[in-house]
Amino acid sequence: MKKFRKVLDGLTTSSPGGTMGSPSSGSAAGTPTAAPTPKEIDIQETLVSENFQMCKTVRHGFPYQPTALAFDPVQKILAIGSRTGGVRILGRPGVDCYCQHESGSAVLQLQFLINEGALVTACADDTLHLWNLRQRRPAVLHSLKFNRERITFCHLPFQSKWLYVGTERGNTHIVNIESFILSGYVIMWNKAIELSTKTHPGPVVHLSDCPKDEGKLLIGFESGMIVQWDLRGKKADFRICYDEAIHSAGWHHEGKQFMCSHSDGSLSMWNLRNTLKPFQVTFPHGKIQKDGRKESCKPILKVEYKTSRSSEPFVIFSGGLSYDKAGRRPTLTIMHGKAITVLEMDYPIVEFMALCETPYNNEVQEPYAVVVLLEKDLIVVDLTQSNYPVCENPYPMDIHESPVTCTAYFADCPPNLIPILYSIGAKHKKTGFSQKEWPIAGGLWTLGCNTYPEIILTGHADGSIKFWDASAITLQMLYKLKTSKAFEKPKPVEGRAADLMEEDPFAVQMVSWCPQSRILCVVGISAHIILYRFSKYDSNTQITSLEVRLQCESEDVISPSDNENNPCFSESGSNSPQTHHHHPASPGSKTPEGNKDTIPCLKVKERMVRVPPGYQAELVIQLLWVDGEPPQQITSLDINSAYGLLAFGNCNGLAVVDCLQKTILLCMSTLDLYGGADPYQRLTRSPRRNRQSTSDFSMRGLSNLYSDSKKRFRTSYQSLTELSDNQQSIDMERSKSPTSVHYPTSLHNDPRVLPEPVASLRASHCSPVFYLLDNDHVNGHCTSPTSQPSAGKPRVPMGPEGPRLTRRGPGRPPFRKAQSAACMEISLPVSHTEVGYASRRAMLQQFHGVTMYSHDEHHSTPPYSWTDKESRENSFSRSRSSSVSSIDRDTKEAITTLQFGESYGRKNDALPNPCLWVGTSLGVALVIPMSIPADHEERMEVPVTMGPSGTVLMLKGSVLRFGFLDCMGSLIQSPYEVWRDLNGPEDPDRVRKRKLVHFSPSSSQDSCGEGHLAVVCSERQAKVILMPSQSVLFVHNITESSFVLRADVVSVSNSVCLACFCANGHIMTLSLPSLRPLMDVNYLPLTDMRIARTFCFTNGGQALYLSSPTEIQRITYSQEMCDNLQEMLGELFTPIETPEAQNRGFLKGFFGGNSHNFDREELFGEASAGKASRSLAQHIPGQAGMEGMKVAASGVVGDLARARIALDERGQRLGELEDRTALMMNSADVFSKHAHELMLKCKDKKWYQF
Repeated sequence: MKKFRKVLDGLTTSSPGGTMGSPSSGSAAGTPTAAPTPKEIDIQETLVSENFQMCKTVRHGFPYQPTALAFDPVQKILAIGSRTGGVRILGRPGVDCYCQHESGSAVLQLQFLINEGALVTACADDTLHLWNLRQRRPAVLHSLKFNRERITFCHLPFQSKWLYVGTERGNTHIVNIESFILSGYVIMWNKAIELSTKTHPGPVVHLSDCPKDEGKLLIGFESGMIVQWDLRGKKADFRICYDEAIHSAGWHHEGKQFMCSHSDGSLSMWNLRNTLKPFQVTFPHGKIQKDGRKESCKPILKVEYKTSRSSEPFVIFSGGLSYDKAGRRPTLTIMHGKAITVLEMDYPIVEFMALCETPYNNEVQEPYAVVVLLEKDLIVVDLTQSNYPVCENPYPMDIHESPVTCTAYFADCPPNLIPILYSIGAKHKKTGFSQKEWPIAGGLWTLGCNTYPEIILTGHADGSIKFWDASAITLQMLYKLKTSKAFEKPKPVEGRAADLMEEDPFAVQMVSWCPQSRILCVVGISAHIILYRFSKYDSNTQITSLEVRLQCESEDVISPSDNENNPCFSESGSNSPQTHHHHPASPGSKTPEGNKDTIPCLKVKERMVRVPPGYQAELVIQLLWVDGEPPQQITSLDINSAYGLLAFGNCNGLAVVDCLQKTILLCMSTLDLYGGADPYQRLTRSPRRNRQSTSDFSMRGLSNLYSDSKKRFRTSYQSLTELSDNQQSIDMERSKSPTSVHYPTSLHNDPRVLPEPVASLRASHCSPVFYLLDNDHVNGHCTSPTSQPSAGKPRVPMGPEGPRLTRRGPGRPPFRKAQSAACMEISLPVSHTEVGYASRRAMLQQFHGVTMYSHDEHHSTPPYSWTDKESRENSFSRSRSSSVSSIDRDTKEAITTLQFGESYGRKNDALPNPCLWVGTSLGVALVIPMSIPADHEERMEVPVTMGPSGTVLMLKGSVLRFGFLDCMGSLIQSPYEVWRDLNGPEDPDRVRKRKLVHFSPSSSQDSCGEGHLAVVCSERQAKVILMPSQSVLFVHNITESSFVLRADVVSVSNSVCLACFCANGHIMTLSLPSLRPLMDVNYLPLTDMRIARTFCFTNGGQALYLSSPTEIQRITYSQEMCDNLQEMLGELFTPIETPEAQNRGFLKGFFGGNSHNFDREELFGEASAGKASRSLAQHIPGQAGMEGMKVAASGVVGDLARARIALDERGQRLGELEDRTALMMNSADVFSKHAHELMLKCKDKKWYQF
């Protein structure tokens, strides 16, 4: 606990509202103000470093790039391996565990130790791992690394401790599971094949023991050779040389015949009595052609042969379709008797497995379901019904149904919100599932004691938004909203227009949700915003549409040389963005001039529509095309239900909309927000002399750009290599300025304010693409589709009028294809690095190893190779003091964050008022005070007034987040309106008025006076200022070598802190208000773009990000939650008695083989087989499963936890022993009774009477 005092005497306050205050210097230039009365702030901080610990909690979604599948028929748990070395273990809902191999190698095969609580994994680095599943967080017990051979197949017989391992060389090794030591018994390939065979049989593709005799091992080689090896006699019983390659094999449970699948799409049946040729060969999907030949078929990759008591055997296989039809979907075929059923799948089949009633391979199998692992889905087919329906999947496996583009995480939501969303979402659930319960129902999970409502929102490329119940570290689908229903369907077009059309025009870019008022605001990639209100009733409604012209034209900005002292507020029709309330033609139409002007990208439904219960669209705001240029994407958004206002901004300016009156209150460029007090004193360009016709330029641009840039249009957004333009050409272009103006550095002590040249280059208008081309950083989502590395040549075309700026032609498609968060580039605003700071592009590439992602997950572009020249250009030593930043400091300043709240707009304000805090990409924080009528009727009629009040403070880097604290250190929530259903039945006795909940800064601080603390966080710095004096209390430089991607003021352990996630993978927490570092963990050393776009914090010390295109990873940085995590996780292993084998009878036991007399220990043990060569494999001991007990691994707590676990296991074993003893005693009594009855019956009989 730390106690501090801060005495403010007003002598170090910054300049008044019109000027920028310096945090460390004295009073800045400006009119001095009277010093306020000294006030004393006394805040006790309760958070310490011991309150924080970084830990992964749970991973949701479908395993990305799955490779292997395994099932424990007794424990009823499923394991899925992936290409990245991950293993997901699934049981009943709530039992979901993720394990990761340290090597990151792909998982080739999985083998459960059935009902033993262990799992064997075989990885692509030729290593076997044994995982202990008897703890909530599995850990590796042993590892065995093969040095000279590559693993291709593994087989572990039921109730055996010896694992058969086939290799690429064709040899078969045997590993002891208990000690993970290689046995000296080896089946060499040259001994398994015939001596007359002159070719190598190929890798081992199949291993299985004969159901009739466990001493017989069936070995299948890739070339088509099959060998049954006698383990006792160390010889081959028979050898089969087949013409076609083998992919898999399956036994009949009696052990007298087996089936093989081949590469020509055939199935061969073999009888052990005659192995010279198969007694049956079938082509399930091969048709006889007119010439009498069989048509060629695809390989059958796997086959399973399962018997049933009441019906014919099941033959289940994947593949085998004919080649005649191109584009056919992957299939799973089920042959049951003469009936052949083909099930088409949406994705390629990775693996499948039949689930049977018994784990014994020598009993009738009785299959009841088939688990099919697809590339992007997991399904279970019910075999007990003739139509083979699919069981409903209880896991959240459809997160990636459409690529995820954004996420939002809300903890401690209103408790009644989840049931309402679930009840409405249940009405739209899919039907037609099997009535049978989900068969993967193993493990044990109970609802923890420390649970609270949590909701996760995911936005997708198709315009849909999914609400997920994330309470108690689970994930369940609640409700799905389709934003595309607010618009008319785009009309199909042909020709060039089809190529220029946006492929995913409804993709969700950003969401803002108020759980208390249930108002949802969605930002789309087509520069549109949709406002939704929640209702439990359906309604007939007409969507209101507003159109905003948010475009800055710098050629119309008055030059400072003409009017240097006038404020920069422009009149209507000049450089300020404009608003339109009419409905122009659709984007596909042509204006008489031939350009797209004042046209939105989408067309809103104008007719009355009937909307179902749930979220109903009320208002749509769209940005318009201007002069053939598409609108820039929206970079910031905030909505406040109590004020009834919505604010959004992009790289051109800011707009504020009244959601109640459906009017636009404010629409101006970013430069206009400063008034006459621009902290950078930027000099805008002079007007252009000869302005060409926009229509002429549009048509010329289309004709010139379409032919040679069509392909670049589609690929310009596919990776961040677009940001790797030659920096030398950029610097050359910038250095062409003929003049250089030095600005005074007395404005503030920020070292970024350096001498800059005046940009006298002429431009057709202020296109934001130019600034993206000529900046080191990424701003918004746009990069030029026509920019190419110039190989040292200047990209500025020279004309008779001098150098001209290259700008994007109007033929460019309005936006890129909506990518998943796995493919999107970082959406980061512009910030200008200090002297000695590397650019963000250089840092991401050189220091963080960022991988370039493409649009399509299946077609990735190789990483960009940095040349020495470019590395030197982007190194730390590059000086920014030269004239290379003349364009950076121009009028293009993006709005990066917005926040409504009760605050003080000016220094002399006595009471807090509704305000809008604005943060920009240049690190400037501004406050816009507002006047909102308090009366309900006046609020609906009287317009809201607002106006900028000037700069509050400046920070290093783009402003990311605002937060407000009272003078006691408590977090001030934004005011909100209590939800009311506008479509509910009318109640005459109840007055339908808005009920507002305000959190005024002065309501809880009578003892310490008026005012509040404002927390402002940027990419590199955090500051805490006192309002209304705007005095900087605390400053902390978060990072020097990287930059912050996400920041938020969150509540942890009944207190508040500032949580930050940096581009170098560090997660940090700072105390509030002192900004004292509490935690700094290097959590993700290799941060990629997907994580950067989807990472978000929430209250309770939790966060999440998209760890793969299909999975959401939740983490916690709270020590309290780490302590309770063991109780929240599900148990994978539960004590279950192994089912007893069926009584085979006297005759079957006598004539059916001697499988029970086979002693593997005697045969494979060191005493008889000897030791294996040390150079063949290396044993690596594991960490004894202690990872799962790290939280309680020290002191008395750890000892008690281990003792409790040991006692539980001992009690379980004693209980099992007691049960078995009782069964044996009962059996002995029954046997004695029957023997006595038999003796009495036969006592008086003679020998000839038997």
